[in-house]
This record gives sequence, structure tokens and C-alpha cells, in this order.
Amino acid sequence: MEIGGRRALLTGASGGIGHAIARALHERGASLVLSGRRTAALEELARELGERVEVVPADLSSADGAATLAAEAGDVDILVGNAGLPAAGRMDDFAADEIDRAIDVNLRAPMQLARTLVPGMLERGSGHVVFVSSMAGKIANGGGSIYSATKFGVRGFAAALRDELRGSGVGVTVVFPGFIREAGMFADANVKLPPFVPTRSPEQVAAAVIRGIERDRGDIDVAPFTMRVSGWLAGIAPGPVAAAARRLDRSGVAEKLAEGQRTKR
Repeated sequence: MEIGGRRALLTGASGGIGHAIARALHERGASLVLSGRRTAALEELARELGERVEVVPADLSSADGAATLAAEAGDVDILVGNAGLPAAGRMDDFAADEIDRAIDVNLRAPMQLARTLVPGMLERGSGHVVFVSSMAGKIANGGGSIYSATKFGVRGFAAALRDELRGSGVGVTVVFPGFIREAGMFADANVKLPPFVPTRSPEQVAAAVIRGIERDRGDIDVAPFTMRVSGWLAGIAPGPVAAAARRLDRSGVAEKLAEGQRTKR
């Protein structure tokens, strides 16, 4: 679908990856509803972009956060569910409420937003939904059980919803970022990767979102070739892929990531 002239709701817009997605959508001519928890960051982005921008702060971890946001956003043609909480760490390192918050923001909120906003798209015969998942939604490794659960959930929901909406004029895309430099959960944790592990940029995630909308792509990986192959192999041989990941994690990336994200759960 053409993005120009469309109204797009973007969650998680107050972070660096959200900023990149917002700029890309705005450049294509979309009118934006920017949502996130940090109002000051949203307003700064709105000033940068100029016209065709509204700011609607929301806390998607609250019980009525998604419903309130959908009501305030009104009729939208494009939903980009980018909001997410970090949830790296072993299961037994999480408090019960931390697990609930991760599920609420990473999985329940995008499902509820889609449930509320897609019927309007169907009535108009046009629209697109993009969910930002993670390569952790394809490759499950120890030290990421809670996060992977939410991201596998987004992957499954998006795939089934795309099939349900086939032929309706409403498309569904799920984007799978790997390690993203300069912005996002991984960058914020300030963890150094082994030199043989490449990263991708926020702008590449934004480009994937645009490509998904304009070309009606079902799923797009934003990751180096080796990680994309691992994601494919994990679907048919998860045990060997997990074993290989354990051997390659010589610098304890999973543990360092969990420690760097602990205060943001």
C-alpha cells in the first residue's frame, strides 16, 4: 500500500529505533500518531518532524493502556507495534510482576491494539499492521526465556493474523531485528559483542518496516546472513542451534545483557 496520506500509529516512538521508524514513515508522507512513555522525547521528535504529527503518551503495561491509546488514536491506516520491554535473563531471576509487565507490553498490547484497530481497516478495505519482534522470536537461547516467549508469541500471532486477513486489503508484517547498534534494548545495555558478530542499524529496521508495508511482506529479518540462517535452522533443528549458540557465547553476552537491562524490566 502507499504510505503517503495515510494515518499511522507508532508505539515505542520515544526510543531510538522508534525515532528511525517515525522519520521513515513521515518521509513517505504519513501522518503520525507517536506513542510511548516518555512524553518529552515524543514532543522533541514531533518538533523535529514538524507537521502531520500528534503525540499520544501511553503506558502499555497498564491494564487499560492499549484500549485508551486505540481510542485516542482514532481511525488509523497503519499500526506499527514497536513498543517493547527488555526481558533478558534466566527465568528464576525474574519477579512475578516483571514477567507480567514483559508479557503485557511485548505481547498483550500489540494483540489488543490490532483487535481494536483492524476492524476499521477492514471496513475501509485497506490497511497494514507491522509488529516488531526479534530474532529471539526465532532462536530460543538460555538466558532469554521470558523475552523469547513474548517474541515467539508475536511471531505466531502475526503469522496467523496475516492468514486470517488474506484477501481483505489489510496486510500484516512481522520484523525480526537482531543486534541493533546505536539504539534499542541491546545498545542501551552497553554490551560488547564478539568481533565476529555483526550488528544492524535503527535505519535498517525502519527500512524493513517501510518495505513490509509497501510490498506486503509477511516477515523480514534485519540481521546478518549467519543469524538469518540460524533462524531458519532453529525451526527444524532447535537443539543443535542452541548448542552452537552456547559454544559461541564465550564472552557471556547473555549474562551481560541481562545485567545491563535489569533496571528496565
